[in-house]
Amino acid sequence: MRSPIDFFFDFSSPYSYVANEWIDALAARHGRMVRRHAILLGVTFQAAELKSPVAYPLKREYSLRDFARSARHEGVPFVMPEPFPIPTQNAARVFWWLHDSQGADAAAQWTRSAFRAYFVRGVPLHEPAALKALAGESGLDADAAERAWNDPHWKDRLRAANEQAIAAGVFGAPFFIVDGEPFWGNDRKPQIERVLTSGPF
Repeated sequence: MRSPIDFFFDFSSPYSYVANEWIDALAARHGRMVRRHAILLGVTFQAAELKSPVAYPLKREYSLRDFARSARHEGVPFVMPEPFPIPTQNAARVFWWLHDSQGADAAAQWTRSAFRAYFVRGVPLHEPAALKALAGESGLDADAAERAWNDPHWKDRLRAANEQAIAAGVFGAPFFIVDGEPFWGNDRKPQIERVLTSGPF
């Protein structure tokens, strides 16, 4: 079996949201699976001594324009949420809880649900009440999800995922690793497709 595509993302990353909408179809065209990794961009930024592009006044307006343009290019709905960015550790802990207890498909469904909630409907994922309501709306046991994001075990699981991502060279999101080849950014889609089609170039 051909190795999966590793996909690292943060629930507060607009480019990760857009990439999440196309990565499964791209992988399927080439007989690959997608292995998702929920991480925290703030941790990778700190390790790489970087900041979010919206933290720089000169880049902020361009970035906000490009988020929406990138979504339109892929034909996916997008409404710039407010506030932005937000802390997403609780949503990421729910991801790992589902991933390890119910499997990758359940975690992928949560990823899609949470991204669309934030970047289409403006659901504030950082607010516990809103996140719990979204869990219930998504077919999860909302009380169990709340216990999971407060559980030290899943806090440690996310911490380990961040450490593993940094060890793998991840410094932003979305970040992909395809047969050992790293790609950073939603705009790397054509290069990823080329590698999947004909190998490294």
